[in-house]
Amino acid sequence: MTAAPASTQTAPAAAAPRPLPWWPLFLIAAPAAVAVWSGWVGLGGLCGFGIVRPLPGIVDGFKLNTAITLPVGVEAYGAYALGAWLTPGTAPAARTFARRSALGALGLGMAGQVIYHLLAARHATGAPWPVVMLVSCLPVLTLGFGGALTHLLRTGHPAGHAAATVADTTADTVADTPRSPSRTAPRTRRADTTAARVARLRQQHPDMTAADIAARLKISDRTVRRHLSRTADEPQPIAA
Repeated sequence: MTAAPASTQTAPAAAAPRPLPWWPLFLIAAPAAVAVWSGWVGLGGLCGFGIVRPLPGIVDGFKLNTAITLPVGVEAYGAYALGAWLTPGTAPAARTFARRSALGALGLGMAGQVIYHLLAARHATGAPWPVVMLVSCLPVLTLGFGGALTHLLRTGHPAGHAAATVADTTADTVADTPRSPSRTAPRTRRADTTAARVARLRQQHPDMTAADIAARLKISDRTVRRHLSRTADEPQPIAA
């Protein structure tokens, strides 16, 4: 009896996992956005934010309610920092800053909602001055944090970290690569050419000092002395 030939068909490759759909996120974010928006706008109204004319004398009829700056700035920055924190490949400094500021923005957003609903439950017509002072600083804070995080994301890894990474990678590559004469040939030929030029110039002008030879060949005195010491001692110049 002969064994049955093995099947040449290979098992089909495992299918790649399907990415999760985005539509549940919209269902989650939509009611949260409505509640957060109304809370920040209401708190802004209690803290003095309201209708302004940002372009007087240019477009007099254009009006803007500055209370919308609070939900747009604070919550948008929180989402931006959260994305930078969770994105793979983010530089360590940017990831740390994004994580801390994202948690801070989320905590600040929760505090704003709590303050507004407490004031609304008491039918307050205005917020206490500490709340007004804190809320008034939020647009400036979000601008500064957003600029700092963007700078960290654009610059990537710090120079020291990048240099250390390159140095480590280079060292590993050199250690793993076998040494060959062809790698050192260019440096050897350059050294031989310099030595030959120094020796030829000394033979043509025996009275030239090492400094004169260095100036003529545009190299350092130390290099000239090193090449001369391999052939003969340099004569000391006679003082006048």
